Amino acid sequence: MPCFVTESQSFRPLRAVAPLVIRAGAWHGSGMRIHIQNPAADDLFAITPAQWNAACARAGETGHHVSFAADGAGFAAAIATAEVLIAQPGSVRALLPLAAPALRILFCTAAGLDRLMPFDWLPPRLVLVNNRGVHGAKMADYAAMALLMLNARVPAFADAQRHQRWAPHFVPPISGRHATVVGAGDLGSAVARAARALGVRTTGVRTRAEPHPDFHRVVAIGDLDAALPESDFLVLACPLLPATRNLLDRRRLGLLPHDAAVVNVGRGALLDQDALADRLEAGELSGAVLDVFDPDPLPPGHRLWTTPNLLITPHISTDDPIGYNPASLDIFFANLQAWREGRSMPNRVDPRRGY
Repeated sequence: MPCFVTESQSFRPLRAVAPLVIRAGAWHGSGMRIHIQNPAADDLFAITPAQWNAACARAGETGHHVSFAADGAGFAAAIATAEVLIAQPGSVRALLPLAAPALRILFCTAAGLDRLMPFDWLPPRLVLVNNRGVHGAKMADYAAMALLMLNARVPAFADAQRHQRWAPHFVPPISGRHATVVGAGDLGSAVARAARALGVRTTGVRTRAEPHPDFHRVVAIGDLDAALPESDFLVLACPLLPATRNLLDRRRLGLLPHDAAVVNVGRGALLDQDALADRLEAGELSGAVLDVFDPDPLPPGHRLWTTPNLLITPHISTDDPIGYNPASLDIFFANLQAWREGRSMPNRVDPRRGY
């Protein structure tokens, strides 16, 4: 029998409630005790029993014992026997250290796990898995929007409108321009596909200069300095690691052409925000679109709020309120199946690398 919620079980708001337990079918070898810890104040992205049921049906999964909670008491009641924990990185961080003797798999509903670093808390036996692959479709939309707006100088027009200033900017079409994308994973690949659909030439920057089908060319991270001077657009779409923190520093910002534009959809700490603001205020860059910040959320009074030629979006570039959880659960079940069969899990995170 599929692991569905029965009609007699209702789903309540996931705040300060005892865990909702789904029991279906007899316990058998393939069934596992799975706990889903939802964020305490985010019903929009809370995984619901209906979403779980639908994912079970798509995957043909049966026999799991599943609990849901969004508070500490619900977590404590379930974690002692849970073999799988599904949660956002922020929820996991708040619950560390994990007193979970039976836990075998931790599935995080995010791709970037920098909030959980360093991974010295991770027991050797615990498999860490992310949801890499969920974000591409929404990111492609966002990247196309950002590149087109920057090419058209929309951030500058928005500044002029606020000041009731008539200030025309005449620009060529975006086709034929060049974008350098740092990161060739799910996010970076989606950015490259969106850019290429607009006729933009793309250079991908990754650990090694291995070809990638979504980019016209690929260079190694060690060659980033050589790629910057030929970049009309620079897009940061890589994970935040010790090696990438402050990757786009003041010196590297100075290597960009005078009319270049910057997009950050990775993590705020990938770039020197003050150096970016200085260059924008001096008119040394044509514009920027930022979706991530350091700190994130961006607090009131921060200078970026009033930096000219800068468009701010509040960390929304990849989050789809309709498809995010179903896609994440599909990825979870694909990895669970690989784990059961002794195959390599496609989304397993290497704690040594951080991704």
